[in-house]
Amino acid sequence: MQLWVGLGNPGAQYALHRHNVGFMAVDTIAEVYGFGAVQKKFQGWLQEGRIGGAKVLLLKPATFMNESGRAVSEALRFYKLEPDALTVFHDELDLAPFKVKLKQGGGTAGHNGLRSIDQHIGPDFRRVRIGIGHPGHKDRVTGYVLGNYAKAEMDPLADVLGAVSAEAEWLAKGDDARFMNDVALRLAE
Repeated sequence: MQLWVGLGNPGAQYALHRHNVGFMAVDTIAEVYGFGAVQKKFQGWLQEGRIGGAKVLLLKPATFMNESGRAVSEALRFYKLEPDALTVFHDELDLAPFKVKLKQGGGTAGHNGLRSIDQHIGPDFRRVRIGIGHPGHKDRVTGYVLGNYAKAEMDPLADVLGAVSAEAEWLAKGDDARFMNDVALRLAE
């Protein structure tokens, strides 16, 4: 069993924020793979399903970004899962918009959601980093991250979410290199 967590902030006013691309990713995966109904659990919204042969739990913490670790640690404890069963989907300032990179462990790069998870369970979990680009100056980061995607960005956003979802079976199988390669190929088309 694996726990895949999308990071974001709850509430309709945040739905299209760049900071909510993790929520968007798990929502798309749930839709593509026909996951079950949403359940309110672990201070968030949980859906159960299968991707290939793997049982996957999708969780969107409802705690707001800076408290995401509470929901994640609660779910891991309940299912008796170790951090290596966790994959977190999140926005990444240090990647060009709509680029996807995968990494195991590491720092938080100032991301409050990652920082919260790290404080609760440590850094040893897999991250699917979805690039949002950097606004250029650190004083503009908060407004940029908490701003909506522009109309012109909707098609590339749909493409990246579609690519991540279409190749999610490789993630479920633990073939990170194949996942990265096939996502890149889809986005290059």
